[in-house]
Amino acid sequence: MINHRGPTWLPGIATARHYRRAWLVPDLRAGVVVTALLIPAGMGYAQVAGLPPEAGLYATIVPLLVYAVLGPSRILVLGPDSALAPIIAAAILPLALGDDDRAIALAGLLAIMVGAILVVGGLLRLGFVTDLLSKPIRVGYLNAVALLVIISQVPKLLGFSIESGSPFTQVAHIVEGASGGEIEPIATAFGLGSLAVIVVLTWLRSPVPGVLVAVVVATLATWIFGLAELMPMVGALPQGLPAPALGGLQWSDVAALALPAAGIALVAFTDSAVLSRTLAARRGESVDGSREMAAIGAANVAGGLFGGFPISASSSRTPVAEQAGAKTQLTGVVGALLIVAFMLLVPGLTAFLPEATLAAVVIAAASRLIDVRGFVRLVRMDRVDAFLSLAAFVGVLAVGVLEGIAVTIALSLLAFVNQSWRPYRAELGRVSGLRGYHDLSRYPEGERIPGVVIVRFDAPLFFANGGIFDDFVRSRVQAAGPGVQTVILAAEPITGIDTTAIDELVELDEYLASHGVRLILAEMKDPVVDVLRAYGVTDRFTPDRFAPTVGAAVDEITGTLRGDLDGTKWADEPGASGSDDHGGGDSDGPDRPDESGASGR
Repeated sequence: MINHRGPTWLPGIATARHYRRAWLVPDLRAGVVVTALLIPAGMGYAQVAGLPPEAGLYATIVPLLVYAVLGPSRILVLGPDSALAPIIAAAILPLALGDDDRAIALAGLLAIMVGAILVVGGLLRLGFVTDLLSKPIRVGYLNAVALLVIISQVPKLLGFSIESGSPFTQVAHIVEGASGGEIEPIATAFGLGSLAVIVVLTWLRSPVPGVLVAVVVATLATWIFGLAELMPMVGALPQGLPAPALGGLQWSDVAALALPAAGIALVAFTDSAVLSRTLAARRGESVDGSREMAAIGAANVAGGLFGGFPISASSSRTPVAEQAGAKTQLTGVVGALLIVAFMLLVPGLTAFLPEATLAAVVIAAASRLIDVRGFVRLVRMDRVDAFLSLAAFVGVLAVGVLEGIAVTIALSLLAFVNQSWRPYRAELGRVSGLRGYHDLSRYPEGERIPGVVIVRFDAPLFFANGGIFDDFVRSRVQAAGPGVQTVILAAEPITGIDTTAIDELVELDEYLASHGVRLILAEMKDPVVDVLRAYGVTDRFTPDRFAPTVGAAVDEITGTLRGDLDGTKWADEPGASGSDDHGGGDSDGPDRPDESGASGR
């Protein structure tokens, strides 16, 4: 990896200072190829967001130029995105009340607010908040968004229009329109034909993007055969450059857009961060997440100031740039300049572009968001994650994009609390010939150590699960019957403990002591021990109550070493509490290894 020296927050300048001549042709070629996708995609997503097509081009030009200077990823392509367009529409259209100029102003304000959130988040190094959108939520959310986008574009694909509404209402209107003879045959032929071209060329892995072929062929056919009057057209673009369009805004608009802005910022950066990290790893580079967040934020602010709307990294156009040989941020600059040239020199070309073809472009892009296999994997691996994914999917469709995301984030947090509240817990025993001490529910042939109960609790101890931990240990002691003298807690999985849980631990210790049972804490992490010390219970839990390993504690109690381990291996059980070759402890056995890594596999 090449280490470019330059301004910390201006990676593009650093790249320019060390630019190689060999990169120029690949960057120019990639810029031309990507432009062929940027124009129809930008226009299409603008319409999904309820905005005029030129807004999508403004939202492409300015962010590309800004990110080329500030962006840490050298080939990330920014622009309007299918995952954001429905959220933008849901946020601005109810406030715009059918006024296109107000819709544009609101979209610009939304982009500025999204950008400001991301810039502040980057400066405060808050990239970790994207973890709120876990993989199950992203899978469900993107599947629902893809379905929403496809439903919204089906009428245009068939040559007629319907009123906006819930997806269920839209489907009903589509069926009503189709059965009522509103389908325009010529538009349908262009729409389905364009969709077929895109799908087939994608399937054949054509070096020429299917979107470009579909748009060029449809435009030429409309012009040559004079079909512009027979079906809905995109219309000619206004001849001009991006310009401020924030008139008529009020402070009440800022308040109304605050929640949507936060949701869009979260979604935009989550998707962009995943794509950026993937590309960086593939190229042997690294990307600072906080700088990425700030750069995407700055690009949004700039785009919002000049007639655009919220954007993110494109998961469809970025791979195209990579495949076309892009080397640096110059690819995005070339794309932006070519779009400007298109708008200044030939804006009238889009007068011959059928809306049905543009709908096909959007549908093809949205379909790539659908991940049925991902959901099936979640069902096979974890039912809770599958439920979260399904909840995100249903929530977005039933109550709206933003509300659905909020609900599923809340469910995700509840699932985390539930997992920590009722974690996996086990009683451990000795299995002949296997190193360490293992879950007796998984190894029925295992044996308890006479007079000893070994337990493991696989979660931090906190106020919600302290009582469950206490009850579990007591139940294991009672199940072991009379004669129990020692309880050993395999404490390695306990990564934290709060004051409520400490009180529960003390009460447990008092209960055990009243029954003549001594509690030993084995493998407890130093930070957790520090918390106990700070709480002032080390007079109760004296140094002799701690053991470096479960094996060391057992050896100390029994006064003997294990003799069943010669020539044996560790069991393939995650979380098994280990010991050294002779059972751990402080005995002097031959070839005795270091106990510092005594927690086994």
